[in-house]
Amino acid sequence: MIVITGATGSIGRALVAQLAGRDVLAVSRTPADLGARHAVGDFTRPETIGGLLSPGDRLFLNSSPFPGFAERLNEVIDLAAEAGVAQIVEVSVRDAAPGAALSAGPHGEVDEHLRASGVPHAVLQPTGFMQNLLGEVRGDRFHGSWGTGGMNYIDARDIAAVAAALLTRPVGESGSYLLTGPESPTHEEIAATMTGVLGRPVSYVDLPVPEMAARLAGQGIPEPFATELATTQATLSRTGWAEITTTVEEVTGRPPRTLAAFVADHADAFLPAS
Repeated sequence: MIVITGATGSIGRALVAQLAGRDVLAVSRTPADLGARHAVGDFTRPETIGGLLSPGDRLFLNSSPFPGFAERLNEVIDLAAEAGVAQIVEVSVRDAAPGAALSAGPHGEVDEHLRASGVPHAVLQPTGFMQNLLGEVRGDRFHGSWGTGGMNYIDARDIAAVAAALLTRPVGESGSYLLTGPESPTHEEIAATMTGVLGRPVSYVDLPVPEMAARLAGQGIPEPFATELATTQATLSRTGWAEITTTVEEVTGRPPRTLAAFVADHADAFLPAS
């Protein structure tokens, strides 16, 4: 059985759909109709997930950070090892390391624990999600502190495709997989792509870190997270998440989706200003 946690998220939903016809158990905090067998499990109560696991299962470990994230996911890893699962495929983040900024820090702690667990595993380390752009574009513009540096985004459906391949083939050697999209445009170039695909002007507005932090705080993101997020944007613009790998194609047999293809597929979600 393949146990998919985080089944209602962008990656989880895509993975459940891609594994249609397989012996899948979709797990989320609340009941959901995902077209697959479903169970309720909550990372804040690791036993609710550990209790679903049996010897030989394959576990997809996927969650957004929350208070106590690393400790709770590490408990799930320990319970999975005790249950005798055959493999854990975990979604981490690019440059994850204990003590790193934002989600990279707690993800790094989970990565280290998984590598030391003795369970065969694959650590997926994607760049930014194209799906995040859906919430950033408001009407005819979006804002950031990205500067003029290139930034790599990957479609969550391609992350799911890598996970699906790893979870359905014979368990291989444990390792990490740096996952990227096929291009690393600047945010002005992203706006130009949106303009071309959507058929209406979309612009990117670059802001100094303090102004972007204030904007994020105004949207309800608490300090100091708002400042840390804006600072990380500016830092990535300089140090780069622009490296492109061929991992998606090597694992799945097809190249990852382009930004233009993503925008076209989600054109209805990029609503014009009212």
